Amino acid sequence: MSVSCVKNLSFQDNSWYHIVDKLLAYADIEINGLRPFDIHVNNPDLFKRVLQYGSLGLGESYMDGWWECEQLDIFFQRVLRAGLKNKIPQNFKDILRVIVARVTNFQSRKRAWIVGKEHYDIGNDLFSLMLDPFMQYSCGYWHHATNLEQAQKNKLEMICQKLQLRPGISLLDVGCGWGGLAHYAAKYHGAKVHGITISAEQQKFAQKHCEGQDINILLQDYRDLNLQFDRIVSVGMFEHVGQKNYHTYFDVIARNLKPDGLFLLQTIGTQKTDMNFDPWIDKYIFPNGRLPSVQNIAKASERYFVMEDWHNFGADYDLTLMAWHERFVRSWPSLQNNYSDRFYRMFVYYLHSCAGAFRSRRIQLWQVLFSPHGVEGTLCIAR
Repeated sequence: MSVSCVKNLSFQDNSWYHIVDKLLAYADIEINGLRPFDIHVNNPDLFKRVLQYGSLGLGESYMDGWWECEQLDIFFQRVLRAGLKNKIPQNFKDILRVIVARVTNFQSRKRAWIVGKEHYDIGNDLFSLMLDPFMQYSCGYWHHATNLEQAQKNKLEMICQKLQLRPGISLLDVGCGWGGLAHYAAKYHGAKVHGITISAEQQKFAQKHCEGQDINILLQDYRDLNLQFDRIVSVGMFEHVGQKNYHTYFDVIARNLKPDGLFLLQTIGTQKTDMNFDPWIDKYIFPNGRLPSVQNIAKASERYFVMEDWHNFGADYDLTLMAWHERFVRSWPSLQNNYSDRFYRMFVYYLHSCAGAFRSRRIQLWQVLFSPHGVEGTLCIAR
């Protein structure tokens, strides 16, 4: 008898276990197996909790220490590629979430500030240790890069080249984060940058980081913008806009962009156009966040812009997330007095589950370049 079989004996009378065991078999994952992507169960109530509460039950039970997995990223890659979510019947709460999402604007002016307070304001100590020196909390570009810092520098330079920045050009950074892109565009390309964020902690950090440069950082909702810029960039912010606000978003961008300008949008995207979202991510990581589809972006932008280029490098987000995880774990001894052990498990779960999602290619990372009226001649796109 195998070690796996011996360990599973205590679950033989658990009907919930048999259902989960059968589902995981589709992904070639064993319960208490010997491989690094197999799960190890510490609480037999796990199976019932997962089947009753889905993604939320799986994530919360991991945070509570009910199960372990040596390589969570591979576990999620296998689960997603096997389509296990579609093999579990939706419960009433899942259906209700979709219905509510259809009728409620979760990203209204009032609610838009929630994600800033609950995620981006977690602590600059955490993000300073986990991220690269440019403080980029978005996908790096790993072409010809062997480390996180180089990958993020590649991304920043590629954005600046796609936008054809040069000294004196005015640049609006919608969702400027900790000011890394603003600082890079001003220092290395001479741009005059106006950045906005909904995170008070990000604003404080960015203002200090960008001292001495021609950069202005404001705490502001994008809907309140009413200026004119030569270029506009938005990196990792569109995920917080929401389907009910896509047309408003592109209307604001068009209103603030000069007729001969360029706009670059970088966003995570989903394969399907629907109202589904991950309830665990929504509750613990990015409240009210929703991923757009190709159709969402194309439909909302077509009345305002010509799409000049669409660049997918979603596979690079896997590398970025795993680099963040390595830095987070290495830095934990310096952080653990400020955060709980449950927070540690939550953040590890978040980084690994997202890495597995990108590795399975169920979600993507896009850079889309727009112009108001189309660029005359051939536009040279940096890669």
